[in-house]
Amino acid sequence: MAKTEAPQMIVKLDPDRLAATASAAAREGKLPPVEKWNPPFCGDIDMRIARDGTWFYLGTPIGRAPLVRLFSTILKREGARYFLVTPVEKVGITVEDVPFVAVDFERTGEGAGQVLTFVTNVGDRVAAGPDHPIRVTRDAVTGEPAPYVHVRSGLEARIDRKSFYRLVEIGTTEAHEGADWFGLRSGGAFFPVIPAAELP
Repeated sequence: MAKTEAPQMIVKLDPDRLAATASAAAREGKLPPVEKWNPPFCGDIDMRIARDGTWFYLGTPIGRAPLVRLFSTILKREGARYFLVTPVEKVGITVEDVPFVAVDFERTGEGAGQVLTFVTNVGDRVAAGPDHPIRVTRDAVTGEPAPYVHVRSGLEARIDRKSFYRLVEIGTTEAHEGADWFGLRSGGAFFPVIPAAELP
């Protein structure tokens, strides 16, 4: 995924106030209903999510894990841009690749009944399947794969290298769109990774 454009208009915003507003709007034990919020756009803030999943504010890593988790729950994607939204404001942030990193997974079941459940760096748990597909892009020059899993509402997590190596060990070859592909099964769906003919 291409890097989002650099912010055009930087606004100052107290992140603690933003977090407090978001926290107050969240329902007990549930993610805030950001898809229902359409507040006015207030501009961009100097907040960035690096490719490795680290959140930065004003160039400094945000070291408070609960604050990062809260910000992650009010993240919204519109087209190629990402925003933090509350019921009363909407601010743009920069995302270098995708906002989350899948740092681990667990496997339950076997064969067609297999389910791969991923855990992200901000605490989300998501079971891959038709509603949460796995996709793999490949570098046009090196051919190196970049795997992702859909978390929610257009937001994805990049599957980290150690987890992807483990996934490759449990992959399978199946017919897909008229050819044999090596891929992954989860939640009753097959997700192609690489044509079987290109396997080393």
